Amino acid sequence: MSEVRTLKVALLGCGNVGAQVARILIDDAEALASRTGARLQLSGIAVRDVDARRDVELPRELFTSDAETLVKDADLVIELMGGIEPARTLILTAMQHGASVVTGNKALLAQDGPTLYEEADKAHVQLSYEAAVAGAIPILRPIRDSLSGDRITRVLGIVNGTTNFILDQMDSTGAQFADALAEAQRLGYAEADPTADVEGHDAAAKAAILASLSFHTRFALEDVYCEGISSVSAADIAAAKDAGFVIKLLAIAEKLSDEEGNTGVSVRVHPTLLPREHPLAAVRGAFNAVFIEAENAGELMFYGQGAGGTPTASAVLGDLVSAARRIVLGGPGRTETTTGNVPALPIDASVTSYYIGLDVADQPGVLARIAQLFAEHGVSIEIMRQTIHRDADSNVESAELRIVTHRAREAALSATVEAVKGLDVINSVTSVLRVEGV
Repeated sequence: MSEVRTLKVALLGCGNVGAQVARILIDDAEALASRTGARLQLSGIAVRDVDARRDVELPRELFTSDAETLVKDADLVIELMGGIEPARTLILTAMQHGASVVTGNKALLAQDGPTLYEEADKAHVQLSYEAAVAGAIPILRPIRDSLSGDRITRVLGIVNGTTNFILDQMDSTGAQFADALAEAQRLGYAEADPTADVEGHDAAAKAAILASLSFHTRFALEDVYCEGISSVSAADIAAAKDAGFVIKLLAIAEKLSDEEGNTGVSVRVHPTLLPREHPLAAVRGAFNAVFIEAENAGELMFYGQGAGGTPTASAVLGDLVSAARRIVLGGPGRTETTTGNVPALPIDASVTSYYIGLDVADQPGVLARIAQLFAEHGVSIEIMRQTIHRDADSNVESAELRIVTHRAREAALSATVEAVKGLDVINSVTSVLRVEGV
């Protein structure tokens, strides 16, 4: 009987996810060997501070601050450092020395993925990144492999657990944004600096990756329209609930044609109203879900934990086993499938509905003037609700209007809102949010 091969695994980073990956590699070594056909030997863990305290107890001799030497001697490299540099340089060095790479670095992939893919192809190694999107949810491999014989037309998903937790808290408890954010930070869902999450940047990076795989074209971060949730108020949440909607931060990538008939892909991230009966509306807490529409498969949804050390480590180990099997069995590395060159369309080309909140003068003819202005811009109104308010100090009455439009081009919808602002009967536009699933 031939001796089982040993593959050296270098781990870059030992944070929450990295520590769990190291633990699984050590604790489940025999099981992983049986699934892989080779022993996966954790040869070292590169960190900035080898003496820092960690939640998982790991052998002290594994730690090193010399990441470059570690990756040059590895068969497989797991990059969980995050950020652009030195992660980018270390990944390129690893591939140039013949190592396949597993990464969860969505920011790097969204910014400089083409360079990494090209280097992996040139070096005949594998670049895998299932953990970069939606944590433990196996979404990238199904898109790349299971749906490779189909045509995906639309992907929309909740891909950031922090923002979903915040919006869910606001919806279920009536909390203000700041209070819901503070609770997310207390529970460890949000960082001390939550900008990347609440302003949508994290979701935008994931949207670029999902779009690239779904439409076989390389999309970068700058191709993604991005709005965060920091402007979503408790009043918005309450009004949405009253109308039968829930607000979610969605990443959306869809194939469509612009007004000139040019086909392209719109990739966008923004707060979105969903009907409460929509499958994504039921995604609570810090969970993630991705909803896919394909020509032949129809509608599919993938749901699970989108963050956390152990769930994300599961995705990393799945990629690692796949890459190790390729080394054992031979064959070319698998990175991406970019067989097309579909252009990225601007947000103005997308087709959606708007939810518009208006504070207006309570006087005859206001509704007619607003409806006429909408009609002039080719936008029809589906729902209009009016509530009368009286100011306690001035005793002046005003009306709060909540309007949901029929689907129309973003360009027409945004032009309508700008025109409405110019009406002398409009006190203020209190909110503008997009609506999907109606």
